[in-house]
Amino acid sequence: MSDSSSGVVDLLGVLAYAELTAFLRLAEDAARYAPTLNDRAALGDLAAAEYAHFRLLRDRLAALGADPEEAMAPFVRALDDWHEQTAPGDWLEALVKAYVGTGIALDFYREAAAYVDEETRRLVEEVLADEGRSQFAVERVGAALKEDPKLSGRLALWARRMVGEALSQGQHVAAARPELAGLLVSAGGEDITRMFTRLTEAHGKRMEALGLTPGP
Repeated sequence: MSDSSSGVVDLLGVLAYAELTAFLRLAEDAARYAPTLNDRAALGDLAAAEYAHFRLLRDRLAALGADPEEAMAPFVRALDDWHEQTAPGDWLEALVKAYVGTGIALDFYREAAAYVDEETRRLVEEVLADEGRSQFAVERVGAALKEDPKLSGRLALWARRMVGEALSQGQHVAAARPELAGLLVSAGGEDITRMFTRLTEAHGKRMEALGLTPGP
């Protein structure tokens, strides 16, 4: 398998495992923290969308002749560690994680997808579609902050912690998988640090949408 195709399999593998774990974690958070049945159903819908995305990625890996489990295996530890280190303690933390934490992770994969073949890029863009995550989280977090503005500081710190962990794990993954890292820089040899700067800027915009201070 060429370096290029190895990078594509790495991208699809990490994204497939990300979608699978997102499905499991969202379903767990919905059952554990959702304050109403409507909220539980709404988060459950997002979880179902994540699982549908996982199946698309799994099928694409198989079509490329790759074993989906083997393709996902190198990324299990990094993603599981991130989820364990950012386990939410309540409903609002779960929403902030679903929007801010998952958002910056998806930005990471979107950067890589800019340099793959057209068919894979279309699939990744389909998988990375927002699926209502933004509106769902922004509305509920915004309502909670309006009712109790003091929540802002705690949630802002929580979001910064999540993103710091996500960037750290992303750097570890890129360092361990050079073919994937190669997709994260432009053909002109752009420094990967600039890519992480763009991820941080996008994070700031999400924080502002929630009514939270982005912070350093």
